Amino acid sequence: MPPPSGDGADTSACGRCTCSTTSGDNENQIQNCQHCRRSTLPSSSSSCSLLSLESYPVQDYDKLWRIYSASVKGFTIGAGLKGGLAIFAVLSRLGRRKFAKKVQMVSSKEDIVFALKETLRYGLFLGTFSGTFVSVDEIVSAVGGHRRTAKWRAFLAGAIAGPSMLLTGNTQHTSLAIYILMRATVLASRCGIKSKRFGRICKPLTWAHGDIFLMCLSSSQILSAYILKQDSLHPSYKSFLNKHGGKALVILQGVKDLACGNSVMNLEAIENHYKSNGIDIKLDPQMKVPCSIVHENQGCGEHFISFLIQAYKRALPVYLPVYLVPAFIVHRQGLLKRPNTILAKGLLGTARSSLFLSVYCSSAWLWTCILFRLFKRCNVPMVALGTFPTGLALAIEKKSRRIEISLYCLARALESFVTCMADVGYLPMSKKLERADVLIFSVATAVIMHCYAMERDVFKSKYLNVLDWVFGVPLPPYETTPHKKK
Repeated sequence: MPPPSGDGADTSACGRCTCSTTSGDNENQIQNCQHCRRSTLPSSSSSCSLLSLESYPVQDYDKLWRIYSASVKGFTIGAGLKGGLAIFAVLSRLGRRKFAKKVQMVSSKEDIVFALKETLRYGLFLGTFSGTFVSVDEIVSAVGGHRRTAKWRAFLAGAIAGPSMLLTGNTQHTSLAIYILMRATVLASRCGIKSKRFGRICKPLTWAHGDIFLMCLSSSQILSAYILKQDSLHPSYKSFLNKHGGKALVILQGVKDLACGNSVMNLEAIENHYKSNGIDIKLDPQMKVPCSIVHENQGCGEHFISFLIQAYKRALPVYLPVYLVPAFIVHRQGLLKRPNTILAKGLLGTARSSLFLSVYCSSAWLWTCILFRLFKRCNVPMVALGTFPTGLALAIEKKSRRIEISLYCLARALESFVTCMADVGYLPMSKKLERADVLIFSVATAVIMHCYAMERDVFKSKYLNVLDWVFGVPLPPYETTPHKKK
């Protein structure tokens, strides 16, 4: 039973801190405690009262140092991630350009300046977020009492830190905000599952293949938008789909015309596109299904096989850096001891993820073809239904990666769906919210940081380790804030 509110009560028991014991060997409990797992103190010590912050003993706990450290580490992560992506983008653009043109040289300088600005903005964004959260957390704790404010302090601090997203510039980051909201929803649902009050309501969230269902649901919206309304997709994601979708825009326009009940106006452009690739085809203006538009003279099954091979070649360059770069950075020490094992895992992961992406893209065309031929018609509902089972391809991926991929796609799908609804007039108020992304992000970070402080066991250890490194291991909710010894 937790001690009464107030900061002067006995702290031999920390409430939610599971390592509190009165006697016996508590070594295993110290290792399993979500708050004290970093402690390297002997098992005979009272681990709650000797809690560590980033390997510092509790008597050396310094509030100002925690604020400074969180700000610097947040800036480092933001600048490092954005800077790495910016460097990769600049090198890709430079590689596509020809040599020795003055205009291109100027453009290259502009790209580099833009990349540096973006790196600085994202560094300031995460640095300010981290520093603001820790500052508010410490101020409220000092003014209102650590135990009295434990239940709502982190929620408030997360909400106040959220508007730091404005430091990224005037560009809206709806996709990022929705993705963070999805992560917050997952954490909240995990809290609900273990809650006596909401356990039954949240029981469907424990489905073993719920991640695949979410992927199917997301695919229906994303791939329908890819064919019917690309403007509802984020530009970078639209570019990604156009590359891996493997079809020219004239082909997509032809399918769109047919699905929307219009006569295909660009038959000649589609025929010329195939002729440029050495394929002579004559399209029927009275066609009911777009199979001949999608895969010319090939059968649906034959097209699936040929497209799968091409899609796999396109997917390999996407996943090679995803698996091999961490192998050289994160596992650099292990790479010297067991290089064959680590490289083999990286190559196997690359092959597996590439197969997922290629099957996902090729099956999208196969499922729609099957449905079109089965019902002998092509319309918008058929496109939505045909792209739904495409998400089943996620079963190829590792279980640990499925939820990450499905949540990312769900965020993209929600953004596209809201845009479509706003465009047809169902969400008139959405156009009046200039920075809805900041509001969504603030709500999401409030929930996440509350779970981080109060329900740490709902996090996966790898995420918890990163948060602990940035913000410092939080004190148990009912522990008295220690003071630095003079």
